[in-house]
Amino acid sequence: MNLFADLLASSQAGRGSGTIADSGPRIQKGRRGVEVKSAREIAVMRQASRIVATVLREVIAMAAPGQTTGDLDRYAEQRIRELGATPSFKGYHGFPASICASINDEVVHGIPSSKRLIRAGDLIKIDTGAYFEGYHGDSCVTICVGEGVPEQARTLSRVAQEALMKGLATVRAGSTLLELAGAVQDHVEAHGFAVVEDFTGHGVGRNLHEEPSVFNYRTRDLPNVTLRPGMTLAVEPILNAGSKACRTLKDRWTVVTVDGSLSAQWEHTIVVTSDGCEILTDRDF
Repeated sequence: MNLFADLLASSQAGRGSGTIADSGPRIQKGRRGVEVKSAREIAVMRQASRIVATVLREVIAMAAPGQTTGDLDRYAEQRIRELGATPSFKGYHGFPASICASINDEVVHGIPSSKRLIRAGDLIKIDTGAYFEGYHGDSCVTICVGEGVPEQARTLSRVAQEALMKGLATVRAGSTLLELAGAVQDHVEAHGFAVVEDFTGHGVGRNLHEEPSVFNYRTRDLPNVTLRPGMTLAVEPILNAGSKACRTLKDRWTVVTVDGSLSAQWEHTIVVTSDGCEILTDRDF
């Protein structure tokens, strides 16, 4: 989930009127700094992340023309609960669903609806999280739905996924967030796309959003943290086919591109190791 926290800080503060759903104590009350997780904590996060990966794998198979985003949300919530977890997103600062479902020019935080039909050719981003025994897993995929998906959409999704992996390839103990960000930005811009700067990845663990901000572009405005073994991060490049600029709709959640261009996102929860990283939300199992 691509930093709900930044969006909330800037445009949701004081506005969350939704009821917190039957879920865990996930709203971070204060800054704790960058946390290094113990082996026990990582083992639990591995289980939470496996639940997320399982649900996303099933949702990818399910997404088809004629389904609604509400159908996908209901299925994801049911499966998360069947697997022994609770949805990380539902009720989080009032968010009303268990997934974010963002179609075509919707960048992030799309609210699922039984009225929102999925059509052949759509590019849909499905972002979800699971809270299991006190810890979260968080991941996002982009799905090219059915036949007739524009070539630009397929390329945008592919480059976003490649950019994620390019960024993860830099991760190891002693590397920095700026190295990760540079690898992502260079790959994206080499293909003529734009990195969305309004949202970043984040630390993840006992809280859905923890420090640090995991940015996808070169900047001196955010702390360039040196990575240590045991840090758990949600890394999530978000790309637009046109301008990087975004705006939030009147529902106060859904973010769209200002120019109507397509957007794509891929995300994994990882743990930093001495010589690389482990992708906790890997769907290949």
